Amino acid sequence: MAGIEDHHGGTNRAEEFLQIFKKGAEFTQDLLKENERLRFQILKLEEKERQEPGAPSDDATVRKLQEKIAALEEEKAQILDRIREVEEENLDFANRYVDIENENNMLANLYIASYQLHSTLDFNEVLQIILEIVINLIGAEQFGVMLLDEKTNSLRAVGSEGIERDELPVIELGEGVIGQMAKTGENYFVDDLEHYQKDLTNPMVCIPLKIKEHVIGVIVIYSLLEQKSRFAEVDYELFTLLAGHAATAIFSSKLYSESERKLTTIQGFIDLMTK
Repeated sequence: MAGIEDHHGGTNRAEEFLQIFKKGAEFTQDLLKENERLRFQILKLEEKERQEPGAPSDDATVRKLQEKIAALEEEKAQILDRIREVEEENLDFANRYVDIENENNMLANLYIASYQLHSTLDFNEVLQIILEIVINLIGAEQFGVMLLDEKTNSLRAVGSEGIERDELPVIELGEGVIGQMAKTGENYFVDDLEHYQKDLTNPMVCIPLKIKEHVIGVIVIYSLLEQKSRFAEVDYELFTLLAGHAATAIFSSKLYSESERKLTTIQGFIDLMTK
């Protein structure tokens, strides 16, 4: 439902932007007409002066006309400045419109992806969907999904992309960046993505998978796709939403798998006793 509300909110913002953009265009048209009127008035005065060189019978009349022309030129310059300001505002609105459109698309894709996440209770399918979401929505190239073993208090990789799963180290809870983020439940992003050097114990991004405040694992990212040089504002929102949906889907699938194993065991015991 959150995805639908966000989508509607984005649509309202897009409509509001279009109204603002339309008013800006109308204002620009008015300015252009006013500028044209002033130009015409100047031409008329200049033409009158040429056709009636003797009409201004004294210097005072000539000065008055020159002052009027100077005032019109100044007004014209002000109008041109205002037109440039309006054009810059229109460009800014256009850029914001594109950003809003991108945000709406991303949220719509996340809504679809979250629906897929909750459409299965098979752990491997859930894990595969999470990997696809991180690639397609976040734009990650090398990353891993690590789950917390509460018996040993350690994080171990259960899935990866662009890097061998066995290469990812086992991290103790509270150890290094990954362990600290799993312990505190906070998101981690390096300050300078451009100069980040790959380090398996210090990822560029570490997102805890949380069910409310309970952390069950983390997503660690080591590199982004070539076309993605930085994170947009919407990405941080996506990380938070993804972490919540992925954690719930993983937790549900593991519970289901455990219940299936127990059911199979009980059924085998019953069969053994009744034979």
